[in-house]
Amino acid sequence: MSKYYNPKRTRNVYQINSEKIFKLSRSKIDLFLNCPRCFYLDRKLGVGQPPGFPFALNSAVDALLKKEFDIYRAKGIKHPLIEKYNIDAKPVFHNELEKWRQNFTGIQYLHQPTNFLVFGAIDDLWQNSNNEFIVVDYKEITELNEDWQIGYKRQMEIYQWLLRQNGFEVSNIGYFVYCNGQSRVERFDGKLEFDITLISYEGNDNWVEKTIFEIHEVLQGNQIPPPSPECDFCAYRKSAEEAEKQN
Repeated sequence: MSKYYNPKRTRNVYQINSEKIFKLSRSKIDLFLNCPRCFYLDRKLGVGQPPGFPFALNSAVDALLKKEFDIYRAKGIKHPLIEKYNIDAKPVFHNELEKWRQNFTGIQYLHQPTNFLVFGAIDDLWQNSNNEFIVVDYKEITELNEDWQIGYKRQMEIYQWLLRQNGFEVSNIGYFVYCNGQSRVERFDGKLEFDITLISYEGNDNWVEKTIFEIHEVLQGNQIPPPSPECDFCAYRKSAEEAEKQN
């Protein structure tokens, strides 16, 4: 067993009828929608999927974008990218913004009926002339019509829902700031330049609370849900078990 990954844990597992608040992240909601079985194994039995490799370049780009938009936020003016696309918005200041950006805190809301503390970390926040908050996320995408990008859409909708539950007016329109590394240049020279575009998305968060109740119902039960037919992890486990039986 790898010393870096322990597939079985005792922390952050759901206990039936516990009065303790249970933290439910945006990514775990997405896991439930992708595969209820993997979600149950993770949050109820303490066996999570193997972690992915960190993308250091993506993290660096995110950090630099935040710093850049913060410059215009401090000045109270539009970023040139917003001007380029003629968007009615500018980066907005809020006392909680830095907290909302932190992965393990994010913006939070205690859903009283389930006792779930739902949370997620946003990348950026803008505001339009109607004083509505606009959710902004940094991504590496070109269009929003690919099936695998449904997670990006749900991510934005959860953030919109969380802001609304905290009493804020939120625009249905959010934006993805898309950064694509340029490969057409002749030399690298230890420097990577990017094309940056803005992609709008009209969110609908009507599904969020319904899903939270569904998650609660699954966690309150003692039956492992069936695997999702599109889950690679479940398909691997099944194939591995069948191969072991035939050996």
